[in-house]
Amino acid sequence: MSIHKTVKRVTTHVLHEMKERGEKIAMLTAYDFSLARIIDAAGIDVILVGDSASNVMAGHETTLPITLDQMIYHASSVVRGTERALVIVDLPFGSYQGNSKEALASTIRIMKESGAHGVKMEGGEEVIESVRRILTAGVPVMGHLGLTPQSIYKFGTYTVRATEEQEAEKLITDALALQEAGCFALVLEKIPSALAGRVAQEVKIPVIGIGAGPQVDGQVLVLHDMLGINKEFSPRFLRRYENLYDSIFSAVTSYTSDVKRSDFPSASESY
Repeated sequence: MSIHKTVKRVTTHVLHEMKERGEKIAMLTAYDFSLARIIDAAGIDVILVGDSASNVMAGHETTLPITLDQMIYHASSVVRGTERALVIVDLPFGSYQGNSKEALASTIRIMKESGAHGVKMEGGEEVIESVRRILTAGVPVMGHLGLTPQSIYKFGTYTVRATEEQEAEKLITDALALQEAGCFALVLEKIPSALAGRVAQEVKIPVIGIGAGPQVDGQVLVLHDMLGINKEFSPRFLRRYENLYDSIFSAVTSYTSDVKRSDFPSASESY
C-alpha cells in the first residue's frame, strides 16, 4: 500500500520515503483556514504557504511587498485548518537575503507564531549560510531554484530559466550544494523538463516541480490558479481543474438579483 494512503501526518521523512518508492508528491499553496481544511482533507501531501499570497490575496504585481508578519498570519490560518499535510512557509523577500542571523530570526518567528513545520527560501550558493544556520535550530528547509520570483527585477522576465548550458550547470551545482547543506527538498520552477529530470536523478532529496515537467518527484501549483479563480494568469504549465471564477460570478449575480427582487429571503428562510 502506498505511503500516501497510510500516514496520518506527512513529515520530511515521509517525503523521502515517497521519493525512494517512486511515489509522486502532491503539493499546493494555501493561505487561509477554509481552503487549507478542504485540500488537507482531500489528501494533499504538502501545503505551501507561498509568498504568492502577495499576488493572489493582496493583488500586488510581484511577491516582493508581502511582509513577515503577513506571512505568519497566513501560515497560522493554514495550520489551524490542517491535520495531515506538511505545512511549509515561504520566507518573504527581505527576511533572509544576505543575513543568516536575520534568516534564523525570521524562521524562529514563523515556527513559534504559526506552528508550521518548515520554511522555504529562494536561491543557491548565496543562501547556503542561512540554510545551515536555520538547520542549527532544527527547522527543515526547502530550497527553490530556477525561476525565483523574489529576484524578478534581476531577471527582468518570467520566461523559462536555465536554457543555456552555463545557467543549467550552475543550477545543478546549486541543487547539490543545497542538498549538502541539509535541505530536505527542492522546488524547481520553470526550467526545461530534461534538466529538472537530471536534477531529480542526481540528488537524493525530493524535487518538486512547477513548470519543470513530469520527471521530478512531485508537483506544486498555486491553488487559486488551478481552481480557475484567477483568469488572467495562463502559463503553459498550468492545468485548470475548475473554473471557479465563472461559478462564483454566477452565484453572486443570482444572489444580487434575488435580493433586488425581494426574492431572498423567502418565507421559509425567515424566522
